[in-house]
Amino acid sequence: MDINLKCFATLAEADTCDYKGSTTKTVAQEATVRDLLKEAKIAEKDVKLIFVNGKRAEIDTVLRAGDQVGLAPPVGGM
Repeated sequence: MDINLKCFATLAEADTCDYKGSTTKTVAQEATVRDLLKEAKIAEKDVKLIFVNGKRAEIDTVLRAGDQVGLAPPVGGM
């Protein structure tokens, strides 16, 4: 099934996971966000926030065809 993936900040790469538009990734039925990260070659430790269809999600969230997944890395501040 196809999932739309969008990455932010240091996770964004134009050819694999862009922040401007979503990148289509194909995963198996009943795949989780963890499976999607493996498919996209993104390390779990590099992801702090996960959104599925605009709502906060967890690494074990089961995905459905057409879901929009957003990933953000940990960020620091003063």
